[in-house]
This record gives sequence, structure tokens and C-alpha cells, in this order.
Amino acid sequence: MRPNNIHWLWLSAVVIVADQLSKLVVVRKLAYLQEVPLIPHLNFKHMQNTGAAFSMFNTAPAAVFILLCAVVSVAILLWLRRHQHDQTLVAAAFTLILGGALGNATDRAMRGSVVDFIDFYVGNWHFAAFNLADSAITLGAGLLILDMLLEYLRGRKRAGLGPENAG
Repeated sequence: MRPNNIHWLWLSAVVIVADQLSKLVVVRKLAYLQEVPLIPHLNFKHMQNTGAAFSMFNTAPAAVFILLCAVVSVAILLWLRRHQHDQTLVAAAFTLILGGALGNATDRAMRGSVVDFIDFYVGNWHFAAFNLADSAITLGAGLLILDMLLEYLRGRKRAGLGPENAG
């Protein structure tokens, strides 16, 4: 049997634990909408999100998001099991996404919404509040994009198309 990427699940576990512990602290220490300035342009602010990213689909029931998370989780687990262990960047990306998705799904199952608390702002403009699970999903997506870019560049090199022949 060839080695697979299942051993990367430790990263998902770290994301889930860190995410849930951070949200537990926020819920216990901050009242809803209470804001704690950390450094210029960054607050902790206890918020609840019933939607997806940027509060999209905020009228959809939590069960829809939990079902979507289950489907994505199964797909990621199948990928981890079926693909060779030499795809390190993709495996790390998928396990970050899995951990983040399961962290937010845990909130939806327990609270009916997701606890967000990282509030980045400039002047009166505030970016959509987010949490550690969201950060892991975003980092995982970034790693997937990086892997695609690197694969593209490797393919160009294999085809003898270096930067001098770009176009």
C-alpha cells in the first residue's frame, strides 16, 4: 500500500482545538458586541454570524452549512487517503480547510451560528469580522493557489519555456 496524506490530519485537529478554545474565551469573557482594542486597527469584538463568508446567505438554516461542511470534509478525507504523500502543499492546504470548516460547523451545531471576533479596521471602515477557522480556510485556499502557480511554473520549465519566453 502506498503512503497517503492521512498523517496531515494533526493539522486539522490543531486548527479545530485552537479555534474552539479561542471562541470559548470570547464567549466567556466578552459580552455580545463588546469590543476590546488590541493594537491600532485590530480589535477583538464578540460577534455572531449566521451566514457564510462575509455574512452571505445569513437566512439559510445552520443545517445547510453543516451539510455542506460534511460533503467538503468527506471529499477532503478521500483526497488525503487516495493521493500520494509527496503533495505536501496541497495536503497542508486541504487539512487547514478541513480544520476550519469543522471548527465553524461545530459552532453551528452547538450555537446555531459562528462566533467571530477578529475585527480589522481602518478609520471607520471595518473588514468583515472573522475567527481562527476562517483564517485557516483562507490560508488553505492561499496554499492551493500557490501550489497551482508552482505547478504552472514547473510545467513551463519542463516544456522549456522559461521566464525569458513568457508571453
